[in-house]
Amino acid sequence: MIGKTVKNASKQEAEDAIAGYSVGLDMTLRDLQRSLTAKGHPWTLAKCFDNSAVVGSFIDKKDYQLTLNESITLSVNGTIRQSSYLNMMLYKPVEIVEYISKKLILEEGDLIFTGTPEGVSKLNVKDLIYAKIENISDLSTLIV
Repeated sequence: MIGKTVKNASKQEAEDAIAGYSVGLDMTLRDLQRSLTAKGHPWTLAKCFDNSAVVGSFIDKKDYQLTLNESITLSVNGTIRQSSYLNMMLYKPVEIVEYISKKLILEEGDLIFTGTPEGVSKLNVKDLIYAKIENISDLSTLIV
């Protein structure tokens, strides 16, 4: 989560702009995405639907020093589908904030979803999802 407005941030400014961390789900309707893409249309609607972006509680960066050794897991109906560590991310959070700030202004309260471990798969109505980043946050949600 961004804690202050930044544009064209240096690494230090990007680091200072990060206010906290959480776990979140940034879901996509893949069938709609494929259909819209095949027609040459933007696929924004495949990302914008009820409960498409669920976020857990936040931990303030002042209260927790991110090590990137934290595990990240996602289970569906009690079965783990994704499991990895934050140190497997291609880019560190500060690098992501620095890069995005070169393309657009980041403002207080903005959320950046940084990607997901391998294991993305189809969800069904009534699936119970549980996501967790060790020492950071967790969430659960029911697909409706």
